[in-house]
This record gives sequence, structure tokens and C-alpha cells, in this order.
Amino acid sequence: MDLDTLPVLSLADAPATLSRDLGESFKTFGFALVRDHGLDPALVARAWDLTAQFFALPEAEKRSYFIAGQAGARGYTPFGTEIAKGAKLHDLKEFWHVGRDLPPGHPLADASMPPNVWPARPEGFRETFEELYAEMDRVGAIVLSRIAVWLGLDEHWFDPAIEDGNSVLRLLHYPPVPDAESGAIRAGAHEDINLITLLLGAEEAGLELLTREGKWLGVDPPAGALVVNIGDMLQRLTNHVLPSTTHRVRNPDGPRAHHSRYSMPFFLHLRSDFSFVTLPQCISAENPDRYPVSITADDYLQERLREIGLKK
Repeated sequence: MDLDTLPVLSLADAPATLSRDLGESFKTFGFALVRDHGLDPALVARAWDLTAQFFALPEAEKRSYFIAGQAGARGYTPFGTEIAKGAKLHDLKEFWHVGRDLPPGHPLADASMPPNVWPARPEGFRETFEELYAEMDRVGAIVLSRIAVWLGLDEHWFDPAIEDGNSVLRLLHYPPVPDAESGAIRAGAHEDINLITLLLGAEEAGLELLTREGKWLGVDPPAGALVVNIGDMLQRLTNHVLPSTTHRVRNPDGPRAHHSRYSMPFFLHLRSDFSFVTLPQCISAENPDRYPVSITADDYLQERLREIGLKK
């Protein structure tokens, strides 16, 4: 495998082929580029338009959807709130979170999975993002089924683990920073918390991953393709056989540095009550179990939210 180029994989490939290619890309880079995912281009285009419309609203109107004490779980999070673990400067972004709505009385409906918040405008916001959330959920489950096979598990192994999971669709806006130096960091080097992330919008230059050789590699997917990466939860579950890769968003050079950047990551999470038990096939004499003590997915999430400044 070329260590300087991320392969572009097709979700329409034969299951065995896709399992092999996804597994190798994730093992090598922690990332993969995926096309033929079946997301409706008209739905995605509508989502981009509504995202830009929302972030163009007056600051006071956007801040009316900020909910203190919810760690950004739903609604709006203002510019400069989030910070990468161990970083000194806050990220240059604002965002909106859409989560999973659970029926009243559901045992997982609590402070970490509250009801969604919906803005009064732009029109069609709720309908569009409920549909896109469901579609990203669908694609994520297919990717996980192929990862399961590569790990030697049944293809449906992850199904109960992610049922009613605490997954989040994030609408991200990196505003222009006119006085920032060329190459300024919009989102500091970090790893994702969740199981896997599916990202729309990486065609706009700036996303970079840190290779095993310590080199920053630009992520340049074809138009409409998804960038998929391993999160810390899957790294933990697989005892680092599948690595969670450090990545960042750099301000692009040239004229694009003075433009807004939008992206839509879908952070696919486990059920809040899922208990981490390291997969036996990922433990060996050369790779002993790093996590002999089991914790729940929600305990892990809350710990990490405190580290990135979303929870006190």
C-alpha cells in the first residue's frame, strides 16, 4: 500500500473485498475514503445550503440555542469553545449538534442523550437533518459490518452495540480568520472520541492526518466521497489493532484562507450502556490487553468531554 496516498474504496464492492480493503486502510492510516455510499446528492446539497444559512444568522440568535450544562450535546456551541486535548489554544470553529431522539421513558434518555433542539430558521432545517442523520447512521452500520468481518467477528456483531447509540451529526463552520498566518490551525491536532467518524466536506483543503512515520498527510477525497476514520472507542475495543489517528484542520494557503470552511462529521457512538471488553482476538503476547478494567461507553465519553472543554 502506498503510504503517501489514501486509497479510495467503494461501498458497492463485494463484501469480502470491502472488508479486506477497509481493514488494511484503517490499520495503515486509521482513515479511509469511501465513495458509492448511496447518500442522495440532492439531500447533501440541501444540507450544505441550510448549514451556511444557519451560521449566517445573527450571533445573538445562534446563541439562543446554546444550552448551558449539556456539554454541547444538542443545539449550538459558540466559536472558540472546544479545545483539543492537551492544547493551549481553542479551536477556531462554531458548530451545531443533531443527536438521536429517543422515545419518552427510554432507559438511555438522560443528560447525555437529551431531546434535539431545532432552530426556528432556516426553513426545512429539522426535516433535512433528521433525514441526513438517518442516512449517515445507515452508512456507518455498513462500514462497521465490514470492519467486524475483518476482525473475525460476525458481520452483525456491532448491531446491538450501536442500537440507540449516542451518535451525533455535527454541522461545523470555520469562519474566515483574516489576520491569521498562512497555515494557522483551525482545529488542533486530536483524535476522535467515538467508534468511527464519517465526514462530508473534506474536499475543502485543510484536513490532515499524522502518519505512523510522523508526517502530516493531506486528506483529499473525490467530490462527494466520505472520509471515514477510527475513533478512540474502536481503538480501545481492538486494543489498538485499529488505531485512532491524530488529525487536524489547517487554514489553507492562498485565497481560500479567507473563506469559510464547512464540514459535517457524523460521530458514530456505541450505546451509552455498552461495556468495553477488549476483543480476545486483539490480545496476544506481543500486544497484551491495555484495558483490563471495563467501563461503559458513557463513562468514557464524559471523561473525554471534560478533556476537550465541553464539560466541567
